[in-house]
Amino acid sequence: MSFRSFAALGDSFTEGLNDPGTDGGFRGWADRVAERLAALDPGFRYANLAVRGRLLDQIVEEQVPLAVAMRPDLVSLCAGGNDLLRPGSDPDRMAKRLAGAVRDLRATGAEVLLFTGVDPRDTPIMRRARGTFAIFYMHVRSIAELYGCRLVDQWSMQGLRDWRAWSDDRLHMNEEGHRMVAAKVCQVLGVDCDDDWRKAWPPRESAAPAVRRREDARWVREHLGPWVVRRLRGRSSGDGLDPKRPELAPFSRPEPPGRAS
Repeated sequence: MSFRSFAALGDSFTEGLNDPGTDGGFRGWADRVAERLAALDPGFRYANLAVRGRLLDQIVEEQVPLAVAMRPDLVSLCAGGNDLLRPGSDPDRMAKRLAGAVRDLRATGAEVLLFTGVDPRDTPIMRRARGTFAIFYMHVRSIAELYGCRLVDQWSMQGLRDWRAWSDDRLHMNEEGHRMVAAKVCQVLGVDCDDDWRKAWPPRESAAPAVRRREDARWVREHLGPWVVRRLRGRSSGDGLDPKRPELAPFSRPEPPGRAS
């Protein structure tokens, strides 16, 4: 099946943090998939409405209606990760909200791509809420089955459990992580891709306990602390930011600085 248009909805994961782009912004798995789809169809159009920090309700209220109006062939919807990080999140309520959004998107005739998240058991902070994550992602699987959506199951991607697929903040994938996800998405869509999502990392020596403690302390100081402060102040990293590709338009990969014609 070919896709002539693609709208990507979500938060920082879909926006592309922290996969550096050539224009000083972020690339990410969605741009990588769009690049591949554009190579297959010269008339391909792409929109990326994702904004970092967005909660599920915000994505449903702000981004889903725009995608419904665009009527693309393909819509990706990944939402809920920021909600699950917050105390008291309700995966059952979240699933009902997500199901309503999927129903609206599918009613346009679009193929809808849903995602589970990565198993958080190796993450010191998030593994405490592993059961909540698992419940929500079981709902996502059920929604995908009920509405005939395509599912990208990151929970089963063992290569993403290696820290070498993640950036220093331990919350966002790096270039290699996004590359793996893009390869998985292409497989789910039935699109040829040069990369393989089944990453086999070479062995590496375990860091000494003292080194790990220093790394954990630096992470708390530089990443966890500021995140907690923003939550307490009711702020988000995406406040005041607009989507990087707000409209369906022909896909073109940004030129690096100094090379624009």
